[in-house]
Amino acid sequence: MRTASVAHGEGARLAAAVSLVLASAKVRDHVADGDGLLARAPVARAARRVAAGWDRAGARTGSAVGFDTAVLVDAVDRQGGIEALAGPGTPILTVTEPTETATAAAFAHTAVLAGRPYNAGPLAEAGRLFGRLAHLLDAVEDRHADAASGAWNPVTATGTSLTEARRLADDAVHGIRLALREAEFTDGRLVHRLLVHELRTSVDRAFGTTACAHTAGPEAAGPHAPPGTGVPGGPGAPLPPEPPRGNRRGLLAGCAVWLGLACTCQMCCGTYQDPWTGERKEGQCGNCDCSGCGDCCSCCDCCGNCCDNCGCDGCDCGCNC
Repeated sequence: MRTASVAHGEGARLAAAVSLVLASAKVRDHVADGDGLLARAPVARAARRVAAGWDRAGARTGSAVGFDTAVLVDAVDRQGGIEALAGPGTPILTVTEPTETATAAAFAHTAVLAGRPYNAGPLAEAGRLFGRLAHLLDAVEDRHADAASGAWNPVTATGTSLTEARRLADDAVHGIRLALREAEFTDGRLVHRLLVHELRTSVDRAFGTTACAHTAGPEAAGPHAPPGTGVPGGPGAPLPPEPPRGNRRGLLAGCAVWLGLACTCQMCCGTYQDPWTGERKEGQCGNCDCSGCGDCCSCCDCCGNCCDNCGCDGCDCGCNC
């Protein structure tokens, strides 16, 4: 029981609504599967009551900011049926569709909350591709653990090669960058950092590669490298250990937490826990001196972070990416 700062504002309320509904869906899923203590009827009844309360609270919170949470409930309900029918040869994008639909709806509604409804289309596209990418990376990172435990994995079940999964992930990152160019932001630096730089880093980490073409010097280490450690993220360097599967959030729940962190700027300026693994992390600008950056689309040059493949072209801000 630790004290914690509480975020206020419509963005935080949207994130809370999404989190409540998806947490409720996860509990119902565990009850249906009879997992652990939920196989006992009294415990299952109590869990259903808790989940129903979360559903109502999520719906109320969503309604208060004009967001219909039914699209999230529908996505979760459809996911199980789609997975049950999927097999070798099924396009993996068929499996990722419910996640894409849910994240597209949540991203698009941020345009409404910001009073810029014309951004809804581009942000829905960015959200759809973000959901696709989250689903793909979750599947790629978990394939060995899922195989060992006998859990269902979309990459394995559909027979999707890692080459094809990587192609789809790279296309999603590129598509997100293009979609963001179509949206208008008062200050787009945070969204650029989170949805261009960080997603590229996530893809490279999941597939065991590196986004940075540099091979030496502290600037090549990237935003996660501690000072004075050379190039821990360089070619051939070991990846950080993956937390045990049991400590990870579900896919959609992780997406909801990510949205909340982004809406409250914790991923930029605070200390936070990774949305999926729970690993403690520092915000992107925690050690960043961006003085003198002007209106640049990213603090990358000022912060000494590697900018290769960041997609700064076209921002008219003098980025040297």
